[in-house]
Amino acid sequence: MRNSSGFTLALAGFALLTCGDAVIKSMAGLWPAPAIAALRFAIAVPLLATFVIATQGKAALSVRRPWVQFARGFSLAASACLFFSSMFLMPLAEATAIVFVSPVITALLSAALLREPMRRGAWLATAIALAGVAIVLRPNLAELGIIAFMPLVAAMFMASMLIFNRMAAGTGSPMALQFAIAIVAAPVMIIVAGVGDMSGFEPWQISWPESSVILRCAIVAVSASMAHWLIYLGTTRSTAADAAQAAYVQLPVALLIDALVFRHSPDAMALGGSALIVSAGLIMWRLQRNAVIAGTQR
Repeated sequence: MRNSSGFTLALAGFALLTCGDAVIKSMAGLWPAPAIAALRFAIAVPLLATFVIATQGKAALSVRRPWVQFARGFSLAASACLFFSSMFLMPLAEATAIVFVSPVITALLSAALLREPMRRGAWLATAIALAGVAIVLRPNLAELGIIAFMPLVAAMFMASMLIFNRMAAGTGSPMALQFAIAIVAAPVMIIVAGVGDMSGFEPWQISWPESSVILRCAIVAVSASMAHWLIYLGTTRSTAADAAQAAYVQLPVALLIDALVFRHSPDAMALGGSALIVSAGLIMWRLQRNAVIAGTQR
């Protein structure tokens, strides 16, 4: 029952994250993606600070290894900016599917940076994931050119954030670490948004936002914080590996939102490529779970 409730909480958390992505996509053309990311994180910072102080005290806001926290925040900011931009140009489900390649990239980075061994199955998962990405990118690459690679680069930054998350383990409470990452991501995105505005690039020109844009950014800030809290609770009531498996609910939720809200239905090739990416992620999850089980049996 404990494992079941944990998985359900994580499932709700990941589904809520995708609903927040849909809110972001609904702002396409209303305000630049970097400005939206900056406002989303700027709103999240005081919310997270208030929560941490109310539940753990002011001292909990101080976390160790500041350079690791900066790397986490920078990686998140870059990933969010690229992913938000890609959602403005691509269907939500396809951008979401490509970002699912991040567990495979994380495994590759772990092998290169953390000297963690790569099993034969991990290499197989990598090949399957890359094949899936190529299939999903196919129509978007023809239409958008190199811009279509934005969700793939976002996945790379997400993978680097996961690596830095491992390095940050034990440097603070889970919610304090969320605050630490947001307080870095917010100023980074404010700088990026400002540079974009001064660049003369029209899609990044910042005007005073409509009230609906501010409201939607606030909704995303609250929903994302709540989603991460649900995912954290899920990991405490089951295991991190089992809770992580719930992430794949994001794809069917994104497909449903695409169809009902944005009136887009992916073709069979895109669905097939998405299935390959998800399969690769499940292979990586299974390998990780088996390794954990083997380690506890020694």
